[in-house]
Amino acid sequence: MDHGAIKIQVILGSTRQNRFSEKPGFYVIDELKKKENVQVELVDLRDWPLPFFDSPTSPSMLKGNYPHGIVKKWGTLIDSADGYIMITPEYNHSFSAVLKNAIDWLFAEWMNKPVGFVGYGNVGGARAIEQLRQVVIELQMLPIRNSIHIPSEAYLAMMKEQVPVNPEHFRPLREGRRGDRLETFFNELINLAVTLKEMRQRIKG
Repeated sequence: MDHGAIKIQVILGSTRQNRFSEKPGFYVIDELKKKENVQVELVDLRDWPLPFFDSPTSPSMLKGNYPHGIVKKWGTLIDSADGYIMITPEYNHSFSAVLKNAIDWLFAEWMNKPVGFVGYGNVGGARAIEQLRQVVIELQMLPIRNSIHIPSEAYLAMMKEQVPVNPEHFRPLREGRRGDRLETFFNELINLAVTLKEMRQRIKG
């Protein structure tokens, strides 16, 4: 089956002032663009001032009939992708409220698609990512096994730089004891995105 190009959205999960998320986010986008047959799209939650979730009906029951125009547009955007990379901070052992709200507004648009996580902050965002895994599974998404945790020394060094940051900061992800973790991460996400896109196409007939 010819599945066509795979579209991966990279979602910046922070909107705070002087945020860090675009630093790894832009690097991930630049590296992912080097992959064949992959389209990459930046999704910046600063551009999506979604209302705090207030629907009396679960998104799983709304079938796209969302009560706010911006949520309908958000649903159309997310529905257009075949997979996602979420760049997440760690706030108080969890992920950001703005990312949770963006996730919670939709249901069917997320379903049967893979997602990978890039974390930063305390312990490389590991606790935030573990909580995100539980959330996306409930949406019938498939979180990939591998995740990217920005090392603390790289995090501290990049804090002092403007975007785009020196790509050398990401060298430990490419040349560490465990090999090229970023390449493994990309390949796992893309391969699963291809498989699930074919499955969704079969379901639609």
